[in-house]
Amino acid sequence: MSNWTGLGIGTKNSDGEWIEMFFAEENISAEDLESSDAIFEKVSVSDDKAPTSVPEAYLKLHLLSYRLVKPNEINLDGIFGILQNVVWTSEGPFSIADFKKAQLEARKENRHILVHSIDKFPRMTDYVTLSDVRIADANRVRLGAYLGSGTTIMHEGFVNFNAGSLGEAMIEGRISQGVVIGDKTDIGGGASTMGTLSGGNDVRISLGKNCLLGANSGLGIPLGDRCTVEAGLYLTASSKVEVIDDKGEISETLKASELASKSDLLFIRNSLTGSIQCRPNKKVIELNEELHSND
Repeated sequence: MSNWTGLGIGTKNSDGEWIEMFFAEENISAEDLESSDAIFEKVSVSDDKAPTSVPEAYLKLHLLSYRLVKPNEINLDGIFGILQNVVWTSEGPFSIADFKKAQLEARKENRHILVHSIDKFPRMTDYVTLSDVRIADANRVRLGAYLGSGTTIMHEGFVNFNAGSLGEAMIEGRISQGVVIGDKTDIGGGASTMGTLSGGNDVRISLGKNCLLGANSGLGIPLGDRCTVEAGLYLTASSKVEVIDDKGEISETLKASELASKSDLLFIRNSLTGSIQCRPNKKVIELNEELHSND
């Protein structure tokens, strides 16, 4: 585990409480940092200790988006209780109470403040920009997302904090909190991965390398490398799955959870019987290299 120090510049509400903080990449180090400039706030965190303040929470989110730590390798326990709902606007962040006053003053001056969102987490791109990724809609990537080099996120793609891709990836669906996908994996349009923030799921979902979640499919178990879930199929841990052998015959029926983390699997729904079937996956997914050359 590592200790980190950051020199941040942030915003306080009218009560003097921090509501957000920005850390430039050069102002984050595993060594101690000092600055004579009073504008900077010195913040220190450890990978294994939960954040205790807004500045600490923001430093940890920056560590993820700068790729200094990977998802699920840093303690973020209690972060929702620490972060406030913030009004993210064209004139910067406000507490909800302060925004009401600012909005009134702006209208008196015939100005209009654009509200991007009211949320605990800001857009990643307002804090961290990466030269080797492509994000079609910045509103759909939260600060704390981990985006591997060569990742492309299309307009309907979404990546939560403490989640993301470890290499090149095509993301047209949803990567929920805690979910990690491997190099050259494709999350199809409208596809979804089950997170651990709500719904009682305590299993971290992951996808290995060269995997495909087809359009409008869903995944509720971790899978290894070279796996495919066909379009429209939502695979949960309790789904009953017919395992098809190399001869095309049903060898056994299992819960999907019993196939967790295995590689080279193809999941389909039999269009005649409606049953979910798992077959050996003989096709390796390959991404279009031209789409992922984001330099």
